[in-house]
Amino acid sequence: MSAHPTLSSACEQPTPLARALEQNEAAQDSVEQSADELLVIHAVLKQAIPDHVQIGEVAQALQKTDELETKINDTALELAQVNEVLAQEIDERVDLERELAVTKAALVEAKDKLT
Repeated sequence: MSAHPTLSSACEQPTPLARALEQNEAAQDSVEQSADELLVIHAVLKQAIPDHVQIGEVAQALQKTDELETKINDTALELAQVNEVLAQEIDERVDLERELAVTKAALVEAKDKLT
């Protein structure tokens, strides 16, 4: 779960933005775990299959695992960047909600003084 502040209603329900961040962080963890598992599989296959057998379809399969590992790692980095943007947006919105609450309270106070 995220350590980021979450925007919430009076019922303290996470907002769609906060839920999106949590889902993205879970997806990022899953993608990173998949990349780690693929790295192990590739290393085992590369080591277990003699070099002289690593031709044709076997060579293509090994190459494909290399490409997939790179693609998965790139995706994990992209998710991390998206998560950072979402976290910044949540922080900004939390600050704006605080400012709005202060402004509303000041408005109520000013209105009460006028009546």
